[in-house]
Amino acid sequence: MVLIAGSELFTGNCLLTIPLLEKEIKFSGMLKNWVFVYIGNLIGAVLVGGAIVYSHQVSLFSNAMAVSVISTAVTKCSMPFMDAFIKGILCNFLVCIAVWISFAAKDVVGKIVGLFFPIMMFVLCGFEHSVANMYYISAGLFAKLVPAYAQAAADAGIDMSALTVGNFFGKNLLPVSLGNIVGGAICVGCAYWFIYLRKKKEQ
Repeated sequence: MVLIAGSELFTGNCLLTIPLLEKEIKFSGMLKNWVFVYIGNLIGAVLVGGAIVYSHQVSLFSNAMAVSVISTAVTKCSMPFMDAFIKGILCNFLVCIAVWISFAAKDVVGKIVGLFFPIMMFVLCGFEHSVANMYYISAGLFAKLVPAYAQAAADAGIDMSALTVGNFFGKNLLPVSLGNIVGGAICVGCAYWFIYLRKKKEQ
């Protein structure tokens, strides 16, 4: 949706290091893009999380979906800093490789096929994507505020004490976002520029 519909995603925009190294944009411009897109992604993710919870979509299967939503958010807010950071690197390496592959496609079908497998791999492996986590954790926080959902989670033996706004930003978004920058901006953006574009400029 992002690539084909022309919207903006923070993790994909980590590849702006390529035009930066090509001297097509300034460092300040790249940072400005990252900040505004990050904030926009956060606002959008929180709004979607609230809409999903308060539309009672998570009440499916006798509140079992709400339990899953809260459990996922608790797990993400309980992760050690370094684990979240490294999983963030691995995630955005795959995401930006998917974007890179899509650039080679000539049509919409080719872009979708090229994107599918790296994205599928990061999801299956449980790596950490900052924008996805903006939704997962905010949905968990909203669900925790609904007594029926919180009770269902408590009955399932889930300790919700780690699910706080502070842990949302400090224990997850901070390390994951830093990892996403390393994985996308450096491991893909800088590496691919060095391999493919640096020599062309020298010639």
